[in-house]
Amino acid sequence: MSDDLDTLRNDTLQALAQATDQRTWDGIRVATLGKSGRLTALLKELGRMSPDERKVRGAAVNRLRDELGRAIEARGQEIEAAALDARLAAERIDVTMPYPEQPRGLIHPISRTVDEMAAIFGAMGFSVAEGPDIETDWHNFAALNTPAHHPARTDHDTFYLPTPDGETGERVLRTQTSGVQIRTMLSQEPPIRIIAPGRTYRADHDATHSPMFHQCEGLVIDRDITLGHLKGCLIEFLRAFFDKPELPVRFRASYFPFTEPSMEVDIGWSRRTGEIGGGGDWLEVLGSGMVHPRVLANCGLDPRVWQGFAFGMGIERLTMLKNGIPDLRSFYESDVRWLRHFGTSPLSPALLHEGF
Repeated sequence: MSDDLDTLRNDTLQALAQATDQRTWDGIRVATLGKSGRLTALLKELGRMSPDERKVRGAAVNRLRDELGRAIEARGQEIEAAALDARLAAERIDVTMPYPEQPRGLIHPISRTVDEMAAIFGAMGFSVAEGPDIETDWHNFAALNTPAHHPARTDHDTFYLPTPDGETGERVLRTQTSGVQIRTMLSQEPPIRIIAPGRTYRADHDATHSPMFHQCEGLVIDRDITLGHLKGCLIEFLRAFFDKPELPVRFRASYFPFTEPSMEVDIGWSRRTGEIGGGGDWLEVLGSGMVHPRVLANCGLDPRVWQGFAFGMGIERLTMLKNGIPDLRSFYESDVRWLRHFGTSPLSPALLHEGF
């Protein structure tokens, strides 16, 4: 091998031996085998030689190219392996060290209220029923004796959706979970005793209203059901939920198209301090009434045989009253500080016999 080839060989091997990182190694590779590399330049010179010289010189250059190519590749693998070993050593975790304290997840106040409602009504023999968020106009309005001219059926109050091809009837995002009551009466023989908590949607948004909120409705269907059953059920629920055995509860005559008679339910409250059960003021918390005979008939039940009562309440509203939360929008802002303050431990489930 001629002197220039020996020099190139020694220089390259020495540089590879001193290279300790990927960047340096890549520089050596390009300087030797790249388009402008030293070995590439020697190969280009072969075209200017005579056939006899080219044959001898070309064989020597090709042998050197193969040798340096193997050396460069081997050194690259060594550098890559060394870099991986260094990274693994730097990122190694001592599994014998104590685990660092991490913030624990908490139950959202809305979910907690739903659990408490299920516990209270569950003790009264109610079961939890569910239904779709997208309802038909019939399930959401017509079956509930809501007339076509009722304000709730306007675009200003309700989110309407396109009707799927091949189907009839309008589709809405349910404005109440009453549709679950209708579906239950259509699919289940009385007696019926259910609550239906879930998301509902209305075109409203301010400190006390949200386009999406949660509601819990209840339904009881049986023989010889009276207002006395309704009053006893709701009084017991409110006193258990607010943990006030002597909580004042008042029923006021009202109007809902799906109940007759209808009643608003108020609880004792202090307007000055906000204390539940204190003071001489009243605060409305839910609506209720005896199921309208037309609603029973729409679901195939004979009103002369079956009677029942229904009620509905806003879950956010009860949660705000119980926890002293002033703004409904806070429930959906995902502020971790707020959630840590009002959240509850997942290891403390809502058990009625232990209290809330």
